[in-house]
Amino acid sequence: MSSAALFDIGQIMNMLPHRYPFLLVDRVLELEAGVRIKAYKNVTFNENFFQGHFPGQPIMPGVLILEALAQAGGIFVVKSLDITTDDKLFLFTGIEGAKFRRPVVPGDQLMLEAEVVRRKMNIWKMQGRATVAGELVAEGVFSAAVVDKGKM
Repeated sequence: MSSAALFDIGQIMNMLPHRYPFLLVDRVLELEAGVRIKAYKNVTFNENFFQGHFPGQPIMPGVLILEALAQAGGIFVVKSLDITTDDKLFLFTGIEGAKFRRPVVPGDQLMLEAEVVRRKMNIWKMQGRATVAGELVAEGVFSAAVVDKGKM
């Protein structure tokens, strides 16, 4: 896959098992198989989590920013391995050094970038960074495993 690859929401839904309200990647802008991915999530006031986080002061939960990064990482792994998610899942196995730099609010476009730190068998470790308008909002090193759906 070249760095000019583009995936829209329909293609993303073919790569990830997530659905509303938990599908947190809207578009993939760049993907270099085995190296890195760049995608985004448009954050709107209509997100269901804003009803309770926090009324009158809507802020995207930090764990959902990390989940969005992990989903971008899942797309990256699916395309890098050229597999489908029909019989596989990409499961979060850990997060290191997660830091949140500023709140993400309605109207923000959350840019999601992940690059491989290490891969060993079915375990992938990636450095993730989330930005809004070029400003770092969250980062961390996350790991995940590709597993067979029937063996969980």
